[in-house]
Amino acid sequence: MRKRIYVVCFLTVMALLCVSCGRKVTVENYSIIPKPAEIAVENSYFTLSSSTKCYAGNMGQNDPVVKYISARMRQWHLSPALAGAPSANCLQLIVNDSYDPTLGDEGYTLDIDRDGIVIAANGERGLFYGFQTFTQMLPVDIAVVRYSKIHLPYCHIKDYPRFVWRGSHLDVSRHFFGVSQVKKHLDLMAQYKMNKFHWHLTDDHGWRIEISKYPLLNDIGSWRVDRDDQPWGEADPAGEDEQRTNGGYYTKAEIEEIVAYAAERYIDVIPEIEIPGHCCAVLEAYPALACAEDDTTYTVQFGPYWPPRAILCAGNDSVMSFLKGVMDEVIPLFPYKYIHIGGDEAVKDNWKRCPRCNKRMKDLKLKDYEQLQGWMIVEMENYVKRQGKEIIGWDEILDGGVSADATVMSWQGMKGGIAAARRGNDVIMTPMEYCYLNFYQGNADFQPPAMPNSLVTLHKVYEFDPMPAKLTAAQQKHILGGQCNLWTEYINTPEMAEYMLLPRLCAMAEVLWSPLSVKNWEDFRSRVADHRLRLEANDYRTGTGSFQPWATFAKGDDGRTMATLHWEVEGTVLYYHTGDGHFVRYTKPFEVTKGTKITTVSFYNGMLKEKAYEIAY
Repeated sequence: MRKRIYVVCFLTVMALLCVSCGRKVTVENYSIIPKPAEIAVENSYFTLSSSTKCYAGNMGQNDPVVKYISARMRQWHLSPALAGAPSANCLQLIVNDSYDPTLGDEGYTLDIDRDGIVIAANGERGLFYGFQTFTQMLPVDIAVVRYSKIHLPYCHIKDYPRFVWRGSHLDVSRHFFGVSQVKKHLDLMAQYKMNKFHWHLTDDHGWRIEISKYPLLNDIGSWRVDRDDQPWGEADPAGEDEQRTNGGYYTKAEIEEIVAYAAERYIDVIPEIEIPGHCCAVLEAYPALACAEDDTTYTVQFGPYWPPRAILCAGNDSVMSFLKGVMDEVIPLFPYKYIHIGGDEAVKDNWKRCPRCNKRMKDLKLKDYEQLQGWMIVEMENYVKRQGKEIIGWDEILDGGVSADATVMSWQGMKGGIAAARRGNDVIMTPMEYCYLNFYQGNADFQPPAMPNSLVTLHKVYEFDPMPAKLTAAQQKHILGGQCNLWTEYINTPEMAEYMLLPRLCAMAEVLWSPLSVKNWEDFRSRVADHRLRLEANDYRTGTGSFQPWATFAKGDDGRTMATLHWEVEGTVLYYHTGDGHFVRYTKPFEVTKGTKITTVSFYNGMLKEKAYEIAY
């Protein structure tokens, strides 16, 4: 925290010192995330200044992408006048006369030479992403320091995404985040060319969307007693008649505002309405939707709730009427084609005891309770289809049978996604061992509380590949991409959400955008160091990461085995010994034999970090 305050204060002071005259700076290299498919940099420079003009090609000044770019440039004290024709010293935004299939709908080219900067694409979405790359070519403190002249190296970039689905998920049920906080999350996504915002709006811990037909969802289901001053999992019970002050929900007007804000950044919003489980908030508001033999008194949860036995009664016709009524109000708010219906972790103990559920199974000739859930999912799928939408569900929806049109979000490893692709369903890969950013990012002894017994480091995220090699070429076409997920059980402030997201979201962005041929861990680690500074200057909080090194071993032609040490945070200095207790600084691979134990310590900014770690060969 002290480091963050220092960085922000330093940049603010520099801004105040330079605001009247402006500074001049030469950019030495480009640290772009995600890394472009092709980039070539020259040793000559173009000078960007307030005299640089902007030519918008065949687009008017009121075109959405032109307005967005103009607004961003004004934030940096660069206000290029719109030119009626291309000229020297100009930023040009060009829509290609003919469609370039290599670039597709989201790709772009970016050229800087003596005449200026040219961003070209097949459409506005590509221009938007080209501009995001351009913003990362500017000084890391551009948001807070006024520059009169910025010398940019000549370059040529040709870039396009590997996957069409580049998602970021935010759980606002466990802890509610307001409109401005959600917008800040969307800004972060846009900066790193992520295009799908999965908004987890309902769960056991709160219902977060206004539903006029069922007002108790908001009057009761959106609020709980406040225990945010206590560790998750150790909360005191609710007191008798204790007021519920923790929570909130988005009005329909706020939903529309956020969806429009996302659209300006070419981000599609996918709402999630949980079916049939994770419904404590629903069942407290409308207890008649529970099973007939379920005598539990449900309440909006605070703290852990496991196993999640709350479940909507599958045998009660009023449940389906309720869900359809909810969808009637949800669907018009979200123009994108998908509605996420959950389907995960639905414990079916109450169904097994419920005469209505068992009668439904008998009437439909279903063989088990998974098929009963499958029936509910298909019923909802058919309903939203009639309104022009498609469903996404977590990979449990495969267990009860699902239509070929449903999209499967694979979170329990890659197995569910592979099975879904083989049966012809579209797939979004989000296995928790790579994609759950609510897991610890480093040694739990040195990190704020997070999901227990779980670790997803920056390097682990960077290793993720959503494309299973074992699928055929035809099956691989069903892999739309992937996403990172932020569940907020242990995250109760926007600052902590950012701490857990960053810089791991940067790694996910590169995984989903950049071709495999340009990915390189050491290069990425170096670029992330620059992005930490850029993010801090834009008032984002970044995580510290892991200081635990790891080793790889390789046997050479001479028969010797050499150990190479690796680390996560750029600037880390490693010392090690192999049993003699004498630490030496690591500078190059060293020889090891079977049974060698390597003891390491990490220093960062001259300070010992974490503890001594042991690596066995």
